[in-house]
Amino acid sequence: MSTTQAEPPPIVFEPRSGESWRDPFPMYKALRDHDPVHMFENDRGEFWALSRFSHVLAAAIDAKTFSSAKGLTIAYNEMEQLDIESPIVMMDPPDHTAIRKLAIKRFTPRQLNAIEPLLRAFVIERVERLREMGEGDVVQELFKPLPSLVVGHFLGVPEADRSLFDRWTDATVAASADGNIGSGGDAVGELVRYFSEMIERVRKNPGDDVISALVHARPGGNEVSAAWILGFAFTMVTGGNDTTTGLLSGAAELLTKNPGQKKLLAEDPGRIPNAIEEFLRLTSPAQGLARTTTRDVTIDGKTIPSGRKVMLLYASANRDEREFGPDASECDITRKIRRHLALSYGPHFCIGAAAVRLQSRIALEELIGRCPDFTVDFAKGTFASGSYVRRYASMPFCATGAF
Repeated sequence: MSTTQAEPPPIVFEPRSGESWRDPFPMYKALRDHDPVHMFENDRGEFWALSRFSHVLAAAIDAKTFSSAKGLTIAYNEMEQLDIESPIVMMDPPDHTAIRKLAIKRFTPRQLNAIEPLLRAFVIERVERLREMGEGDVVQELFKPLPSLVVGHFLGVPEADRSLFDRWTDATVAASADGNIGSGGDAVGELVRYFSEMIERVRKNPGDDVISALVHARPGGNEVSAAWILGFAFTMVTGGNDTTTGLLSGAAELLTKNPGQKKLLAEDPGRIPNAIEEFLRLTSPAQGLARTTTRDVTIDGKTIPSGRKVMLLYASANRDEREFGPDASECDITRKIRRHLALSYGPHFCIGAAAVRLQSRIALEELIGRCPDFTVDFAKGTFASGSYVRRYASMPFCATGAF
């Protein structure tokens, strides 16, 4: 009697959110190995997903073909839903390049060096609180409020108002979880009103912050439009908070899973900057963002039609064995990484990359230095909603390593 083997299940890209973020990596590997230029459909239309490093890198660099101007989610009407001028991340060159040049002047080494004492004092206070308690939620105590402090500082927002960031971020991320960013309209409206008032205030009383810099810039002799400035503030608030939380919570998980790697960092904190690149690669907080094709484009023998939304799966690309070797899924803080895509690449490389690295370095230096035996119970951790950023919403922490 002959037997027939069952057909393997079809490979399908499935957007994740909440608990389904716990382990998306087998899906990414299946896509890379068997369907790297993947077409998927749902009730909103036809979409594509790129999962190999070389394909995602090429698309990230080629902003002319893979446009950001129609939004970064797989919703085809995203910009119509978003009642705000295009944020910088949803612009293409040359407009994107012009506003990026103005904003990046406030992310210089001098500005970053100036903020380091403030960040270190905040981190020490929070780590010491965790150490004294023995146990706690490290996301709520440290990994979530830290990036809010950083974003608020660069935008010139008083400390008393910075809790607003988290509410705005949570609302817009939750709205985009099902591709309906329009449902976050109240939060977007609050953000716009807040920064509209701030723009008028800093016209007369500028500070040493990025909003003041944009308000008083005169590129080509012209003012930067208030709409562009509001779009930049939207990008900073919604993009600068949860991604750093995702990196740090993911790093805590990796160090708990790999105590030998944590020991290396405790023995030599000078390894932390390189370790952060490995943590960025493996966690890839922004798991993927969409672009829209401006022409028919053929990749690996498949043609993606013009006008289609294409997911650039950064998290999959960053674990591609073709780029990082057969141990690409393993954590090695000594790995020499030539490049990765956790902060994107090309014209849309993260404008706050240096700030992400600074706050992550300080957090890990103090966490490992003061609690070298810490562990996190990642199995009991919970994931935040949202289909584009993978981050823990809570994570039990033990300062001594024994729950």
